[in-house]
Formats: sequence, structure tokens, C-alpha cells
Amino acid sequence: MEFGTLAQVGLNLAITYVPKLLLAVVTFIIGLWIIRFITRVLEKGMTRTGIDVSLQRFFGSMVAVLLKVLLLISVASMIGIATTSFVAILGAAGLAVGLALQGSLANFAGGVLVLMFKPYKLGDFIQAQDVSGSVKEIQVFNTVLTTPDNKTVIIPNGAISNGIITNYSTQNRRRVDMTFGIGYSDDITKAKSVLNKLIAADERIFAEPAPQVVVSELADSSVNFAVRVWSKSSDYWGIYFDMQEKVKLTFDEESISIPFPQQDVHVYNQTGN
Repeated sequence: MEFGTLAQVGLNLAITYVPKLLLAVVTFIIGLWIIRFITRVLEKGMTRTGIDVSLQRFFGSMVAVLLKVLLLISVASMIGIATTSFVAILGAAGLAVGLALQGSLANFAGGVLVLMFKPYKLGDFIQAQDVSGSVKEIQVFNTVLTTPDNKTVIIPNGAISNGIITNYSTQNRRRVDMTFGIGYSDDITKAKSVLNKLIAADERIFAEPAPQVVVSELADSSVNFAVRVWSKSSDYWGIYFDMQEKVKLTFDEESISIPFPQQDVHVYNQTGN
């Protein structure tokens, strides 16, 4: 092929594709600017609605990636590249990834629900999936708890969002339930009076709602008292443990017995003829 012919072919290609290429470059630059503007507006809107920061970042990144993929497809079609097969490949790849990551997607959906509806927050003491602990981190896929004995437990958000969550930190007061038993030969009125005095002497226990000291059960070897008192949530365990010790010491001083399980063994002496 002669040089003049090659030059003519090159000129024709330049006339055909250079304007398309320049338009594609301009479209790409403007498109990136528009995507940045959209993500900023989206993030500000999510901030005003109180959506969690980690969820804001994730949604912002996801929207930005999707818009950039659409922009690249549009730019490619402007240049003249066939995008039908490319879109089909992306769809098939997306379906395959979705099937492979079903568990992760379930955890992601659970994380979105947790971050949006906020059944618990950082620092709350919760019980979920038979584990109790303080919430250390709320991630998109997992929730990290620190147990009272300082273990780190990572629970998938899919399991948490589909299970029962007990949050001990949402209320500023809790009821402390305790049970104390005395012997059948002991004075019920005296024991009840001792329990009421111990309750009245503890300043952490609220006067309202009024404490309850009632006979709850006539058990096999003891008469059981149900003691129910209200306090600040932060004082729950302090009151519970202190009352166990004080009741034992005071019952001993007042000669009130605390029964413990006993078993009688009968021995029969059988002699043969």
C-alpha cells in the first residue's frame, strides 16, 4: 500500500474517531465530577438523617463504584466499542459472586439493619447468640463484643439480626431478683423483717418502686423468699453480691438457718434363716 493511501486511511480514521475520543474524554471528566458531587450530596443527606458513619462510607463507596462502572460503559459505547457482551459478562459475574457470597451478603444485610435501627450502640452490654458482653465495634459484617472476663467475641450480623437481642444498657434502672431460703422450723416473720432491714439499709436500692419480700415457694427442704428490689443498672451486680453475703451473715447472727440439701440413708439388717 502506498504512503498516500496510508495517509488517507489515517486521516479518515482520525476524522472518524478523534472527535469521538475527545467527546469521550470530556464526558469521562465531567462524569467523574458529577459522581463526586452526587456522593457528597448523598453523604450529607445520610449525615442529616443520623445514619451511622461506617454505613455512610459503605453506601457512598458502593454508589460511587456503580456510577463509575456505568460511566465507563457509556464512554466505551461513545468510542464505538460494543458493550453488549461486556454488560452480559458483568451480569454473569455479579450473579456468580452473589451465589458464592450468600453468607457474607446475609451478614451485610444484617449489618445494615443493625446500623440503621440501632438495637444497640457502642458500649452497651448485650446478650446475643448465647454470648454476653460489651459492644466494642459495630462493623458492616460483624459485631465485636468484649465479655466480662475480657474475651473478644466476633458475632456475624446476620445471626444477630435474626436472633433475640437483650440489651441491658437501654434502661437506667433494673430490678434485682434474689431468692433466699430458711428452714421450716424458723420464724417466717422474723426472717422477713431481717430482709426488709437489710434492704432499707442499702442506699443504692430505690424506695420506689417499693421493694418486695414475699414467700415464693414451700420447697422440699426450705421456705423460699423472693426478694425484688430496684436500683440503677450500674448497681445491679454490686447489690446482688452484697446481699448474698449480708443475708448469710445476718441470718447466722439471728440464728435463722439456711437449709442445704441432705439425704437420709436407712440401713436394714436382714438375716437369713
